Amino acid sequence: MPRFSIIIPVFNKEKFIAKTIKSVLSQTFADFEIIVINDGSTDKSETEILAITDERILYFSKENEGVAVARNLGIAKASADFICFLDADDYWFPNFLETINQYIQKFPKESVFACAIEIETNKKTFPAQYSISPKADCEIFNFFDASQKEAILWTSSVCIHKDVFKKVGVFDEQLTVSEDTDLWIRIGLDYQVVFIWEILARYVFDEKSISRSMNYIFEDAFFEKYKSAEKQNPALKKYMDLNRFSSVIKCNLTGRYKSSKEIHAEIDLKNLTWKKRILLKLPPITLKPLIWFQRFLTNIGLGNSVFR
Repeated sequence: MPRFSIIIPVFNKEKFIAKTIKSVLSQTFADFEIIVINDGSTDKSETEILAITDERILYFSKENEGVAVARNLGIAKASADFICFLDADDYWFPNFLETINQYIQKFPKESVFACAIEIETNKKTFPAQYSISPKADCEIFNFFDASQKEAILWTSSVCIHKDVFKKVGVFDEQLTVSEDTDLWIRIGLDYQVVFIWEILARYVFDEKSISRSMNYIFEDAFFEKYKSAEKQNPALKKYMDLNRFSSVIKCNLTGRYKSSKEIHAEIDLKNLTWKKRILLKLPPITLKPLIWFQRFLTNIGLGNSVFR
């Protein structure tokens, strides 16, 4: 049985997938299996995948049902105790698994591990900005307290013991745009995160991807799930209000004013900075140039997205 199972869901990533897989095959720690789930790609992704031969690669092709279904299939196929995910356009540094393994051995009672990341745009590559500051090479954090800017859990930088999924469940297949955030919340409610400050993975920023789209608005079901838990957990409430802020801004920009008003009503404004409170009041004609400028700053590594 391998030490790690690495799950790579693929949908139309012919330009990236070979580099992504090779970043795993180049790991200094070699005891792993790669589970590639082709989620109904219509481009040449399959050709790129099958051109790479390694006995550690397990390839599965299925009809397109979304990334949550693909990742869950990978979890079901995984044989290792520790499961990692890697998006098909991201990649790891060669010491990712070796470093993760060292901290698993150092913290044998912990189940959730993650590392710092860097972000590659078409202008620049720069470290992600987190809401906490490093005090040691590795620290154990509450997910909600540590994720007020960039989340410390991200699909291409986590390593999770399989027992975690037995306790909190897998990716919610009913959610289409917030399935990863939803899982991180469930994990955060029950587990601490061992966070490694060394940058071991790179996220390739794609402005055309769903996560950067104006239509990337958390579903109503996502917010409804945690209304009860928020009342007992101030850190969760603050984290959810940041996501509500994001959704209100996007609703205002796309003319969904009824949804904007409903989501806005659930926000405790004390959980937002004064800048975010001002943004909530601005009309779309003022918001659009501000967001364009903030995206420009993000592209050159001088700021975070206005949406968080």
